[in-house]
Amino acid sequence: IENGARGIAMGGSQAASSRGISGAFYNPASIAYIKGSEVYYSKSDYLAGITHNVIGYAMRTTPTDYIGLHLFYLDSGNIEVTTVPSPDGLDAYYKVKDISLRLMYAKQLTDRLRLGGALKYIRESIYTMSMQSFVFDLGSNFNTGVYGIILGMSVSNFGPDVQFHGKGLQVESDNDVSGFQSKITSKFSAPLVFRLGIAKELLGEEDNSVHRLMVSADAINPIDYTVYATVGAEYSWNDVAFIRGGTHMYHDTAGLSLGGGLKWSLIAIDYAYVNYGVLEETHQFGISLNF
Repeated sequence: IENGARGIAMGGSQAASSRGISGAFYNPASIAYIKGSEVYYSKSDYLAGITHNVIGYAMRTTPTDYIGLHLFYLDSGNIEVTTVPSPDGLDAYYKVKDISLRLMYAKQLTDRLRLGGALKYIRESIYTMSMQSFVFDLGSNFNTGVYGIILGMSVSNFGPDVQFHGKGLQVESDNDVSGFQSKITSKFSAPLVFRLGIAKELLGEEDNSVHRLMVSADAINPIDYTVYATVGAEYSWNDVAFIRGGTHMYHDTAGLSLGGGLKWSLIAIDYAYVNYGVLEETHQFGISLNF
């Protein structure tokens, strides 16, 4: 699930264009663009009453080394418990909750090459069942020096197979002393995702330029979905006001995305909108502090 208001507004095309802690979901090397320290928080009203939130912090520890912490939390909202005898509900509720906690390290090897990695704890709980594991993210950002083209690459959720456990998998049994027997769910792969992106500044390649325009595109290959693509653009005026847009291609539901942002001194506020077709629209808000 895409997160970070800037990245969402640009259609998720962030493998090469992500910057700072808000882009860590797409590429952990993005924290190697932080000049000092950055705190980030975003809240998203997702589909069908689902919400997800991100809070993160990253800092520059040496002229070439960076560390960060990034927490993603998803809450499905209340879902009524139903059974075969009571398909209309039991007046009891449960939630689906997802947590992803990243501990990141990035390094600027040269003025053109940045590398990053993250050790990530993931957990998903559904009613009385849960799954948890540790996985890795790896990423790079490389300024080719050819016409200002930037290349980005990341691999997310590389790790062992996972499996659900919990009381919800217990069924009554006459063959067990306790009277219950646990079902065993099959192991399955963590949702491995490979991203390859390209970005270019069409206007204002210098940091002090009044008008700047960046365009970007990603090819995304998830292990549990077909290959799809995203494209996006960001225009900034005086590094104060931002307008963003993007779209998804070959995706089942996600389509046009729009957004913008304002930045005053140390604080930046961002907004993103995505049209998911038959699943309706979503809205995301983000705020960051740079110091």
